[in-house]
Amino acid sequence: MEKENNKKRKIIHIDMDAFYASIEQRDNPLYRGKPIAVGGSPQGRGGVVATASYEARKFGVRSAMSSKMAVQLCPHLIFVRPRFDVYKEVSQRIRNIFLRYTDIIEPLSLDEAFLDVSEDKQQIGSALEIAKQIKLAIKEELQLTASAGVSINKFVAKIASDMNKPDGMTFIGPSKIERFMESLPVEKFFGVGKVTAEKMKKMGLHTGLDLKKLTEGQLVKHFGKAGKFYYQIVRGIDNREVQPYRETKSVGAEDTFPYDLKELEDMHEELDKIAKVVHDRLQRHGLRGRTITLKIKYHDFKRVTRSLSFVDPVDDFKTISEFSKKLLNATDLDGKKIRLLGISISNFHDIKVKKAEASDQLSLEL
Repeated sequence: MEKENNKKRKIIHIDMDAFYASIEQRDNPLYRGKPIAVGGSPQGRGGVVATASYEARKFGVRSAMSSKMAVQLCPHLIFVRPRFDVYKEVSQRIRNIFLRYTDIIEPLSLDEAFLDVSEDKQQIGSALEIAKQIKLAIKEELQLTASAGVSINKFVAKIASDMNKPDGMTFIGPSKIERFMESLPVEKFFGVGKVTAEKMKKMGLHTGLDLKKLTEGQLVKHFGKAGKFYYQIVRGIDNREVQPYRETKSVGAEDTFPYDLKELEDMHEELDKIAKVVHDRLQRHGLRGRTITLKIKYHDFKRVTRSLSFVDPVDDFKTISEFSKKLLNATDLDGKKIRLLGISISNFHDIKVKKAEASDQLSLEL
């Protein structure tokens, strides 16, 4: 019965094409037709690429790639400083286009979202036609392109949106889903990263068809709770609903420096800048939180997070800055060089904390 109900859904996944880079090329003619990277540093230090234009991707430049690697692959790459306020404004305009057709919208980030158009506002009836109209409106009104995936569930719609980028649209109907899932490489499955993919391949599991040969119990034994999801989705079953009201868990900001910080005074100065960004974002969203978390990444890529929780929620710059510095001072710096600092505010609802408490977690970032 669940599968039959699932088939009645009409799900669209919209994914903007190289969103940040496309906006920069739209707004600055000098960048058009050239390989650009938003974020990072031309010196090959100081962070990673947030997104790359399609001209840069031809050289192998990708999101989350280090600046150093990006420059090696594309020596004439143009680095552009991010303008997140602009990206957010454009994202809201895209959301307004979605709202012409449905209120059931689940944003995944500024540049992608799920839409449930099973009962669309304009009574168009066809998810394909709605996707076409949305893509056309984005192109005509914002001079940007988007790719769309259309299917009966979220998983397949999301994969479909990536199949014909840029400016593509792919429909995978109910009768084609199982065959499509059987041919899908395991690394395309939700939650399957490099480590899990390698584990699967060592077990002789290369495609959805291979996964389908295992029982649910066998999949759970090898892959834990995710095994249940693999068992269902390879059979075309994904009953997750589009969630229109995703709760904000935290608001934060961080910065990777063009050189490693050694002096405490310099670290405090950078924390002030980051605290100001966090404060502004809290004000913009009308949020106050009870937990401040400081993130530190050292020059050797080891990462420490320290948190401090309060009885009363905070949102003012002075408190965020002051206690972030206290958390930093409480770490064992001892001449260590710092590559990145970040601050986030969370715990926006009532918590059972009677006094401030601190926690320290050390992890190695790979």
